[in-house]
Amino acid sequence: MRLRVDDEIYRVDGVWLGPPRRTLPWRARYIAYAVGLGVFIVLQILERRLGIAISFWSLAYSLLATIAITTAVLRAVDHDRTITSLVAAFGHEVGAPRLDTRERHNSWRVDKVRIRPGRLPRRVRHQRHDDARGAASRPTVRHARRRGLHRSVLR
Repeated sequence: MRLRVDDEIYRVDGVWLGPPRRTLPWRARYIAYAVGLGVFIVLQILERRLGIAISFWSLAYSLLATIAITTAVLRAVDHDRTITSLVAAFGHEVGAPRLDTRERHNSWRVDKVRIRPGRLPRRVRHQRHDDARGAASRPTVRHARRRGLHRSVLR
């Protein structure tokens, strides 16, 4: 038994060929016209921001760039990967957290470091005290509790 694949269903594109017997000389999906219009508008805004005046040649180059960009974008679009998923993926890639590679320099100023004689921490003081008493002495209940020792050590 041979199963037929359903790829033929997805090969049908929503394409407007034009009026009967007067078809357009190109094939373009409906989404291509929407993407192309958006790309053309963005290119026109960029040209005006760069100070390029509206002329025949600027519009001609914009139209050629629009066709090239739209073709490149729509090569990645099919029935499994829609244009909205591509835009969402692009947004996630741009907005993803990145590793900070800037060098950081920290410096210490000696005049801001306060030096004062202080007491040693309690644990260090008691350890020195116990070492001075010698190893032969048995720990008291107070010392055992402080060190977290069990009562069995004391017996």
